[in-house]
Amino acid sequence: MRIAVGGIRHETNTFSPLYTTYDDFFIARGPDVTGDGLVELARREGAELVLTLVASAYPGGLVRADAYRRLKRELLAALQRALPVDGVYLDLHGAMEVEGIGDGETDLSTAVRELVGDNVPISVSLDLHGNISPAFVANVNALTALRTAPHRDGPETRRRALAMLIRALREGLALQPVLLKIPLLLPGEAVMTATEPARSLYQRLPALAQEPGILDASLLVGCAWTDSPYTTVSVIVVGVGDEAAARQEAETLARAIWSERRAFRFGHETAAADEAVVQAMAAALAPVMITDSGDNVTAGGAGDTTYMLQSLLAHGAQDALLAGLMDPIAVQQCASAGQGARVSLLVGGRSDPAHHGPLSITGQVRWLGRAAGEGSGEPTMATVACEGVTVLLCSDRRPFVDRASMAQAGVDPMQQRIVVVKQGYLFPDLVDHAARVIMALTPGATDLKLDRLPYGRVPRPIFPLDQGFVWEP
Repeated sequence: MRIAVGGIRHETNTFSPLYTTYDDFFIARGPDVTGDGLVELARREGAELVLTLVASAYPGGLVRADAYRRLKRELLAALQRALPVDGVYLDLHGAMEVEGIGDGETDLSTAVRELVGDNVPISVSLDLHGNISPAFVANVNALTALRTAPHRDGPETRRRALAMLIRALREGLALQPVLLKIPLLLPGEAVMTATEPARSLYQRLPALAQEPGILDASLLVGCAWTDSPYTTVSVIVVGVGDEAAARQEAETLARAIWSERRAFRFGHETAAADEAVVQAMAAALAPVMITDSGDNVTAGGAGDTTYMLQSLLAHGAQDALLAGLMDPIAVQQCASAGQGARVSLLVGGRSDPAHHGPLSITGQVRWLGRAAGEGSGEPTMATVACEGVTVLLCSDRRPFVDRASMAQAGVDPMQQRIVVVKQGYLFPDLVDHAARVIMALTPGATDLKLDRLPYGRVPRPIFPLDQGFVWEP
């Protein structure tokens, strides 16, 4: 059996002021579309994979229409050359919004379906932060999503999607995916899968997938920062043959989620920016990790709001690190001044001035350089020591999700009393080495206080923006 593999992945934050361009995508073509054990799985199962194109970009603002259309044309052309195929596996995210087009997954899956015809099954892997449309589900045969947040099961999920497709082809299964949309809006930070009630809900999925007439089950939190008509929590159950069993299980799971809607809580303690800094300064153990949740670059934040830096300086924080602040102009100014020089800079607030303007700082350039793998050239990062705070400046939006990424800039986070990162929930390496974690509820494109965001397209009524309504699946 021949199976074509491809995809375009993006988590779109429609509140972000930054567009996502073609150059923002990392593109793997042909033989480079490997990893996750897909090729090995196919070989064991006697399947041939035809690797086309998989493009992915960091979460950000709307995908530019020209960028999406260029990637789509290339993917479809590669798929056309691969025909005939017995099946298609698409590696997607589920929350891609395209300028002037809207839901990217629906548009792409429609084009793929038109190309391969109605008789070729399509299987899809998704992020659990996907926003899923009924039209998208109608275009495909099988869907499965990540089951961990923070994400740890990407390779496993992609293998599961491919394995479902191979099984369906080998056994001639008629797959019936059922989608239920729950009028519930949740930020991902309220659905960490190691904490309740998310833990118990997600633990139901593997057993549910073993029920008679069921092939797979997924719970998608959705991306609350994508203002779209499909932004809700979703349940997907893939049935075999009769749709009735899948629908019954989907309704049972959806009711369980709805009944817990008031129980979802943030996985870390929370505080306002100033309060978070004061608590961190008073903490007995270090390092205290503070996440600047309103400017979370892993969810599409601009990465340059200055709320947390202002709070650190205003309270006289010592042995503190801010990693990092996007400002290519400030990085260039540091490079021009040279390592060891004293500089006065206007930093941050350039990409997202609506949430906080630039901040004036004076300090010493302690380090200049590039991240591993960037090769030689002009510095892309700089550290400036300013009144007890080390500011790690970077020339682009980049997440500092582990100790090694900070160490590349000559800073050991374990030697700091306070470490501020532009994230929501902490990624595993940092949370595992933090003496304490505080999530600062800062404003921004990834604001965790959803009622502060200017929604205009999400379905209404929707909890918690609306209260007191009754819902049944």
